[in-house]
Amino acid sequence: MKKIKNIYSKHEEILNYLIVGFLTTFVSLGSYLIFVNALFPNKSDLSIQISNVLSWICAVTFAYFTNRIFVFKSKSQNKEKLKEAIKFYSSRIASLIMDMILMYILYSLMHIDDTISKLIVQVFVTIANYVLAKLLVFKK
Repeated sequence: MKKIKNIYSKHEEILNYLIVGFLTTFVSLGSYLIFVNALFPNKSDLSIQISNVLSWICAVTFAYFTNRIFVFKSKSQNKEKLKEAIKFYSSRIASLIMDMILMYILYSLMHIDDTISKLIVQVFVTIANYVLAKLLVFKK
């Protein structure tokens, strides 16, 4: 048990990010499936992208709060907190663009199922988001 605690404390940030990243992926995929199936039962390239953007909004909002509290343990207050949130959302726009391009390539061009495409894309987005959050938003 002590060995596990030592490993956890040594890699706490990355392990917490993986847990939060998994939960954020669940929020992203779950909200995507709700939007695409409830709003656009006849899937088109445009409806896939609209659902993707709506799910991005849900996932980024969830990710901001969970990353702030559990991963990077930010202590910023008031104006700094607002700046932090703006930087977080701004940095995630880069990954949204990457997300949309990859969804277009996988779904529209390669005709891979949209749910499978979304899962594949989330792997790349999660990695990019960690790097952006670590370097630009929650830097110590």
